Amino acid sequence: MAEKTALIVYAHQNKRSFNAAARDVAVQALSKQGYKVFVTDLYAANFKASATADDIKGDLQDPENFVYNTEMMVAWKDGRLSDDIAEEQHKVQQADLIIFQFPLYWFGVPAILKGWIDRVLTQGFAFSMQNMYDTGIFKNKKAIISLTTGGTESMYQPDGVHGDINILLWPLQARSTFT
Repeated sequence: MAEKTALIVYAHQNKRSFNAAARDVAVQALSKQGYKVFVTDLYAANFKASATADDIKGDLQDPENFVYNTEMMVAWKDGRLSDDIAEEQHKVQQADLIIFQFPLYWFGVPAILKGWIDRVLTQGFAFSMQNMYDTGIFKNKKAIISLTTGGTESMYQPDGVHGDINILLWPLQARSTFT
């Protein structure tokens, strides 16, 4: 049986946080199940959150009218993405399972994780206009959202002060590149 691989994309600054404990438990549990586990600690790696032309090695296709998505797709095809992006894409390709571990910040993912999503899951690599969502490139990979809220369960109910957690997470759950 082939070894399964998991990638944990971890976004929390505090090494002693509940998120860190959840990450560590996931590493232990997956390792016991025979997974090879990679962890990308975005804060420890000082992962750049902003998507810029610096993500591309070499000349831009249209430097006068920079369109990030278009330029990234061309750079991905040509193997000209920055080293940090190429490394993360390699991990995603290897992974059978991806776990996103993070605290909910202002009803969304932390900026550093949003930057990982924007910069790593590029057009061509993670999706195309013809292949997305349930027919996407990574449709056979599994993803888990593991998050903390800093609030009680009742706060994230349909009638709670923050609203239904499923509506807050809809962009991550319903339109995911993964199953």
